[in-house]
Amino acid sequence: MTVKKTLVLCAASLIFPLSAIAQDVLTLYTSQPNKDAQMTVDAFEAANPNIKVEWVRDGTTQLMTKLRAELSSGVVKPDVLLIADSVTMESMVNEGYLLPYVSPERDQYENSLYSEEGYYYGTKLITTGIVRHKQAPQHPTDWADFVKPEYKNQVSMPSPLYSGAALIHLATLTDDKSLGWDYFEQLHANGAMAQGGNGGVLKAVASGTKPYGVIVDFLAIREAAKGSPIEFIFPKTGVTMVTEPVAIMKEAKNKAAAKRFVDFLLSKEGQALVLEQGYLPARRDIGVPEGFPKRENIQLMPFNAAKTLENSEANKERFSKIFEG
Repeated sequence: MTVKKTLVLCAASLIFPLSAIAQDVLTLYTSQPNKDAQMTVDAFEAANPNIKVEWVRDGTTQLMTKLRAELSSGVVKPDVLLIADSVTMESMVNEGYLLPYVSPERDQYENSLYSEEGYYYGTKLITTGIVRHKQAPQHPTDWADFVKPEYKNQVSMPSPLYSGAALIHLATLTDDKSLGWDYFEQLHANGAMAQGGNGGVLKAVASGTKPYGVIVDFLAIREAAKGSPIEFIFPKTGVTMVTEPVAIMKEAKNKAAAKRFVDFLLSKEGQALVLEQGYLPARRDIGVPEGFPKRENIQLMPFNAAKTLENSEANKERFSKIFEG
C-alpha cells in the first residue's frame, strides 16, 4: 500500500466518525423565562443528542415584533415557536405562517388545548385566579365576590391593555353568561384597580396595599411557599388560562427536528419537566405541582382562541372605556 493511499484511508476513517456524530440544528424562538428555556433545551438535547438547539428568548410581544419584522423581510429564522398564548398563535395561523402537524401525543390532551388541524399545541396550563392577603377580612371563593360592597376599593387586577393573560381573562369572563361585560362594569363601579401586569398585583397584595387581586397561579403559589403572607384561590366558576403553545413554522428549515421537539414537549417526559418547573402540566396523566389542588378540582372555563383574536381590539377598546373612561 502506497503512502498516499494510506493517508487517504486514514483521512476517511477520521471523516466518518465526525459525520456520524454531526448534529442537526433546530432554531427555537421562545418567551419562556431563561431558566425554564434552558431546562427545556437541555432536556430535549439529552433525549435527542443528534439535535443542537439554538434559541432566542424574549417576552411574547417583543419576540413577535422581532419575528414579524424578519418575516416582512422574507426571512424565516425559527423552526419552532414556544410562546405564551394561543391567541397569538391564531394570528400566525391566519397569516399562513404555521405548519399543521398531527402529533401522535395529542390523544393525551383535551381537544381545547390544541388546534384541531395541528397548527399548535398547548404545553402547560397557567391559570388566572384569586390572590388574597392572609390578614384580609374576607374569604372570596368566586369571581362574583369582587363586586360585593365589602370588596370596594380592595381589588387589584392586571390590565388587558398590558397583559396577554389578562386579555384572555377578559375574553373568557365576558363570554360567560353569568358574568359578561356587566361584571367588568360592576368591578369598575366597585373601585377595582386595573393596571400593569401580574407582577404589580403580586406586589400590591403581598404588601397589603390591596388585600385581594387577580393573578396567574404560579406567581402567588411560589411566593406563598417562600413565606409571603398570601394565598391563591381557584374560583368555583373556574379559572381562565394561557397554555404556552408550541408550533412549527411553515418555512422551517429543519421540519423533522421541529416535529421531534413538539412531540418531546407533549410526551410524558416533556410534561414531567413542566411539573418540575413548577407549572400545571397540560397532559392529563401527569400530577400537579406542590401547592395546587387535585387536577379534578381545578375547573377550567371555556375559551375560544379564534374568537378572542377576532374580538381582541374591540375588547380592549371597550375595557378602556370602562376603566379609563
